Amino acid sequence: MSTNEIIEREFREKVCSEIRLHPEGIGRFRFFTPFLYDDGDNLSIVLKRSPSGTWILSDEGHTFMRLTYDLDEKDLQRGTRQKIIANSLAYFNVQDRDGEFLVEVPDQQFGDALYSFVQALIHISDVSYLSRERVRSTFLEDFRAFLTRVIPRERLAFNWHDPKLDSQGKYQVDCRIEASPTPLFTYALANDDQVRDATIALLQFEKWGLEFRCLGIFEDQEQIGRKLLSRFTDVCERQFSNLSNNTDRIERYLSRQLMLKMVSEIGWAHKLMD
Repeated sequence: MSTNEIIEREFREKVCSEIRLHPEGIGRFRFFTPFLYDDGDNLSIVLKRSPSGTWILSDEGHTFMRLTYDLDEKDLQRGTRQKIIANSLAYFNVQDRDGEFLVEVPDQQFGDALYSFVQALIHISDVSYLSRERVRSTFLEDFRAFLTRVIPRERLAFNWHDPKLDSQGKYQVDCRIEASPTPLFTYALANDDQVRDATIALLQFEKWGLEFRCLGIFEDQEQIGRKLLSRFTDVCERQFSNLSNNTDRIERYLSRQLMLKMVSEIGWAHKLMD
């Protein structure tokens, strides 16, 4: 029995009887398996010998490349998405070599190695599912991380509501920023429902006579319904169409607001001293 047949038998016995190996040169085989991504594409897996002579399973960067079709590469290196990838790699002992996921086959245990590798790739592909089904959670996480980075923590109040006029928290602000001349009510807006809720809250704040300024940061403003966006624009003075492409602009805007606040505080301190 050839080496190819021995390896193939090992995979079939340990993983699946439908496994097939196709030689692509010396010390290199392409896998054909029944394992699929959620969209129906086959997992791309290669078995090859490393320069040191050990066998390696590799996706040759295919999994990461698929993710970048729908996500910016920077988004895969931070927040919840990065945690999912890192945890999957660690749990299944898979290495990340500049976007290529690979695992060494220990002690000729080809079947066990393939089983773990397939599990890791499927878990990592869940990042795309997260992007489609849980945009709100990841966008809100990115929003909070950004504000925490550019604004002193003591000036931030996430999920703020007026304790006197709204004790039950029906009208919330995603983040209240102590700025000048009045607090800056900042909203993270990923869908129509959030835009609608923010508009209702801002109108209520106006009805109560609160003094504030408003900033809206969208996940993707183009995805918001025109009528909802129009109504929100009537009550929100400053907006940014998305976070990822406007971080520098938003940071400059917030820096100016903070500077005004600091100048105002210094002025009040001088008056009190006088």
